[in-house]
Amino acid sequence: MTARTSETHVVETPGFPGVSFGRSADGLCVALVGQHAFAMAPARDGRHYVATGWRIRRPMAEWTRSDFYGHSGELADEAAFRAHVDENALHQQQRAALGRREIHSRAHTPWGTSQGATVYAEGVVAHSTAGHGGFHLSAERNRKVHDMLRANSGWYEEDCHWAAVAQAFPRLFTDFEKAGAEKSIRDWYPDAWEAIHGRVLEPGQSAKKDERAFFEKHTDDWVVVSAIRSRHQAGFTEVIATPGGKRGPGTEERRFLVATDEYHVGRFGFVIDVARHRVYGGSSSFTDWQGRDT
Repeated sequence: MTARTSETHVVETPGFPGVSFGRSADGLCVALVGQHAFAMAPARDGRHYVATGWRIRRPMAEWTRSDFYGHSGELADEAAFRAHVDENALHQQQRAALGRREIHSRAHTPWGTSQGATVYAEGVVAHSTAGHGGFHLSAERNRKVHDMLRANSGWYEEDCHWAAVAQAFPRLFTDFEKAGAEKSIRDWYPDAWEAIHGRVLEPGQSAKKDERAFFEKHTDDWVVVSAIRSRHQAGFTEVIATPGGKRGPGTEERRFLVATDEYHVGRFGFVIDVARHRVYGGSSSFTDWQGRDT
């Protein structure tokens, strides 16, 4: 046993039975919540992120980085790691208290045949399939979803639209899930969020609203829709841009050269500065552009 391992100890967190913190064999700050394992793993530039594992059958002092595989976001410091673990513990405790039931299901869903389902309540069922999943609401339950979020079919996919279910039936979800649902609605359904809360979202508070504002601002500008490092012009990136970043048949396209050191895509796209970025008509590095008239 190394000196590091011999110093490892477990600290039970008050108020969260079953939550413990310690040090791994290779010196990582680690934690255990039920069967869920967490580690504060190092990243580049001195940063850290949450790595996750499941059912590690050895004492914490024997864990190593190779026991973890998932990635759950960046961390500022060890205090942030502990807060993340405590939040997960509360989530697991609340979820257990809700009494959800796992059932066998072969129901047909918009994402394929169900491979199993979780009953949150009568008429509120979450289905899992081979590639995706989501909620199905009974007709009665579906009528209670906000009309700006309601799916007429009663199906709500798991990436974003599930948030409509949590918004309509908050008592069926944990605090962690409700916070995630609120953020999803704010980011991707800002008009519905503003109608529900009776106030306007400011810039920076909604991804979709910010994206909409970006493209409204640049509707007459050339916005890059595709880019590739040029094989014909050293130090440059060849890009294809369209007016306002539009796509689809009949959309005008132009190629430009942008210095590779300058080409950094922002949240929603790179805007061409026609005063500095020259239209390019030379040999293309885009396979589907080669042979076109320039």
